Amino acid sequence: MVQFAGGCMCGKVRYSGEADPIFQGVCHCTSCQKLTGSSFSVVVAVPTPALKIEGETKTFDSKGDSGNGIHFVFCPNCGSPVTDAADIMPNVTMIRAGTLDDTSWLKPAMEIYCDSKQHWVSLAGMAQSFPKMPMPG
Repeated sequence: MVQFAGGCMCGKVRYSGEADPIFQGVCHCTSCQKLTGSSFSVVVAVPTPALKIEGETKTFDSKGDSGNGIHFVFCPNCGSPVTDAADIMPNVTMIRAGTLDDTSWLKPAMEIYCDSKQHWVSLAGMAQSFPKMPMPG
């Protein structure tokens, strides 16, 4: 089991928990690119019941390529994206790895949405790559 903690840039939103990650990966979807202002996002998926969030948050609701909802949680003060959840994966929350206090245990092993990856991005060490999000189950 991994103990994790983190928060937004200004410190008004904090989270913590203990769980084995469901997956750790790099997402190249266009939503993550826009959300981060970068070419990809590193996420750690954990069981939602294992995650405790403190502080006021705001949620931006959108739709994924499946047509199902995606819910981006961020700090209303500094704007840091903290977590997101997709309706297609109930009881799973993805933590934005850049918000973790300690990333020494982080080892992303997969890339998703490679069909929208920036052409100049090349990441070593990924065990799996998927053109879109692999279906759960």
